[in-house]
Amino acid sequence: MSVEIHAVVITVSDRCARGEQKDESGLLLIQLLQEMGAKVLAAVIMADDLEPLRDKLRAYADHADVNLIITTGGTGFSPRDTTPEATRAVIEREAPGLAEAMRMETLKQTPLAMISRGVCGIRAGALIINLPGSPKAVRESFAVIKPVLPHAVGLLAGKPHAEA
Repeated sequence: MSVEIHAVVITVSDRCARGEQKDESGLLLIQLLQEMGAKVLAAVIMADDLEPLRDKLRAYADHADVNLIITTGGTGFSPRDTTPEATRAVIEREAPGLAEAMRMETLKQTPLAMISRGVCGIRAGALIINLPGSPKAVRESFAVIKPVLPHAVGLLAGKPHAEA
């Protein structure tokens, strides 16, 4: 018996937070999660501000019902891109293989994958994953990690390898 994925989607974008741009990446991520049978408990849009994002990640990760948090945006080289720093500030353990796999596979599609600084890690039984901000990058990156998400969430819930 597998563990049900209870996810939170956080879009990190100044323009979306100000209402100047539609949040296409967050909406796509919700759709992709629901298509795989995950329950999306919340979806929020936040500006590229380190402390509020760090606090939101911590609050969701510490919530007993949440076992997956996926961010989109804020992973590039812009001075306002601080999603990886906010994530590192709250995780207890890194999960570098996920970020490495996403960069490695999406690099086959675009050289821009090299400038994604997204990180992945674990806090309080929740897996936190940073995705880039464009819908194309969300679709390609999610396709890389999708096959392992149920197993990863199962392991975090304490399920033995054979059951996860």
